[in-house]
Amino acid sequence: MKVHKYSISNSLTSLNTRMAVADPLPEVKTPGKVHRLPPTIWKNMAGDAEIPLDKAIERTRDFFFREQLPEGYWWAELESNVTITAEYIMLFHFLGMVDKQRERKMAHYILSKQTKDGAWSLWFGGPGDLSTTIEAYFALKLAGYAAGDAVMCRAREFILSKGGILKARVFTKIFLALFGEFSWLGVPSMPIELMMLPEWAYFNVYELSSWSRATIIPLSVVMSENPVRKLPPRARVQELFVRPPRPTDYTFSLQDGIISWKNFFIGIDHLLKIYESSPIRPFKKKSVAIAEKWILEHQESSGDWGGIQPAMLNSVLALHCLGYANDHPAVASGLEALANFCIEDEESLVLQSCISPVWDTALVLVAMQEAGVPVDHPALVKSAQWLLDREVVSKGDWQVKSPDLEPGGWAFEFLNDWYPDVDDSGFVMLSLKDIKVRDEKQKAQAIKRGINWCLGMQSENGGWGAFDKDNTKYLLNKIPFADLEALIDPPTADLTGRMLELLGTFDFSRNHSAVLRALEFLKAEQEPEGPWWGRWGVNYIYGTWSVLGGLSAIGEDMTQPYIRKAVNWLKSKQNLDGGWGEVCESYLDRSLMGSGPSTASQTAWVLLSLFAAGEVRSKAAARGVEYLITTQKQDGSWDEDAFTGTGFPKFFMINYHIYRNCFPLTALGRYRRLLFDSVEQSVS
Repeated sequence: MKVHKYSISNSLTSLNTRMAVADPLPEVKTPGKVHRLPPTIWKNMAGDAEIPLDKAIERTRDFFFREQLPEGYWWAELESNVTITAEYIMLFHFLGMVDKQRERKMAHYILSKQTKDGAWSLWFGGPGDLSTTIEAYFALKLAGYAAGDAVMCRAREFILSKGGILKARVFTKIFLALFGEFSWLGVPSMPIELMMLPEWAYFNVYELSSWSRATIIPLSVVMSENPVRKLPPRARVQELFVRPPRPTDYTFSLQDGIISWKNFFIGIDHLLKIYESSPIRPFKKKSVAIAEKWILEHQESSGDWGGIQPAMLNSVLALHCLGYANDHPAVASGLEALANFCIEDEESLVLQSCISPVWDTALVLVAMQEAGVPVDHPALVKSAQWLLDREVVSKGDWQVKSPDLEPGGWAFEFLNDWYPDVDDSGFVMLSLKDIKVRDEKQKAQAIKRGINWCLGMQSENGGWGAFDKDNTKYLLNKIPFADLEALIDPPTADLTGRMLELLGTFDFSRNHSAVLRALEFLKAEQEPEGPWWGRWGVNYIYGTWSVLGGLSAIGEDMTQPYIRKAVNWLKSKQNLDGGWGEVCESYLDRSLMGSGPSTASQTAWVLLSLFAAGEVRSKAAARGVEYLITTQKQDGSWDEDAFTGTGFPKFFMINYHIYRNCFPLTALGRYRRLLFDSVEQSVS
């Protein structure tokens, strides 16, 4: 499915700001201060010379007018790593429905991402990753590439140098086990009987994060059957073992000394393996039936499950293992939903891990308003109405812990009624606040429901997670299955900052109980150096932006020492080119926090942080704005290969292709508004 772009004409007149002075000056006077702007922001020229800041804003504004889709929304690629597409190839081979032409395109895409050392990485410019490389190699083998091909030899050399298949992560081993290339004995247990545990039990499926729940429930059905699709010799990958595996290679060795939670759960896994091998499993049949019902109930009308590739792909696999034919409506619509996640051209086909139209649209809508586009402009009104029509008004999995909470809010994707999230909900409401929609009553009611739902999702510790409240059983990340360290959805600083921004924007008092609890949470979460860790964006720059924006909106005194510490930390991380950047490796190495080549999105986050802290007239802000203006392309966009979004820190990173453009526009527009408003006040 090709993602098409359309143009929308607009009748906006020039948005160039004209100062109430005789001539543009290279310095701007404000009460008691003289702020000198770089010439790339404000030129000392006579007549009607274009102001570079204005021109940069206009270019990106017009870029987004061209990019808006006919229905009113914006949607750009969500890029991750090649395992998503590699597993798509595996799925079709397991189902026995290979389309050679589409497979060739997928293989071409995978090969285009191979690094010079023969590996595949988790993010652009990152080191080779063993599991990602194994899955890419296996998919290429399935697609017809021979072990002796040069690209395969280089990949195999990398894999063996890192320990081979035995050192791979759990999900990679599962995909290999589906085809008999790894023993199911070596896969950590996730017994189907978990479906029968009550909601009050310490471990039950609703203590898993929403994404884990939607993935593991169907996967537990698959693992209850331990299916194997035998491969022809040419497609096997036994050459990826450093040596022939022995039975002991499929057991889990004790870690971290003798006494630890990890070792405790390794022992539990050994006992579960004994239980699973028993011919007597009295609750298995009923558990499978419960899981089957859960899977069918959680399928959206569009065919999606959870709005993410792992949940969708594993649900199709589960139904297949339960005997559902490939043309059964549930399976067929699931496959169609996966196809709708694809971006295809003449040469390549890539499956996205998720799609983000609601998120993208809210981000752009905020940016366009900051750019000075009138709030009653038809393009913005159409966009706002599209978002209003996406409101979630049905109950989902979140109600298990909040049974009396009424539904509201928004999800990330086109349709995901089971899993709205507070981050999307917050940003959507921020974007809608001032837009002059046709039905203001509908907007007001939707925002009221959304805020009420977000308040109801606050966890006991005062913070917010993404999809569930009090999803904090940290011990779950110690079980052998949890090698991605993402089985839970605990409250985080970035989401809590977003909620404070939402509440402050809609005039909640700083003394509101939810606000006070959130402030205490954020103070406890601050890093010793001053910033906040970012769960959903890279990394300390993202977290600090989210928190400072929230603190400012709720009316916190931004001169307090703990806030100034964060601001000074940000300033200390500015690069020589005036921008900011942070590498994904900062999740692995704290010495890299806030460090990396400058990017447009991360520079914009820092600028928005500085503005929130009252630093709009600072030299650091001027240099950051200058960086954005001088790196902008003629069409109003920016180049950015870096992955600045996060799925699972350390293990699954994302490049939101809309970030490089929407956040700079937001920052430049807000800079102009805040700076020039202060100048006009000074002149008057």
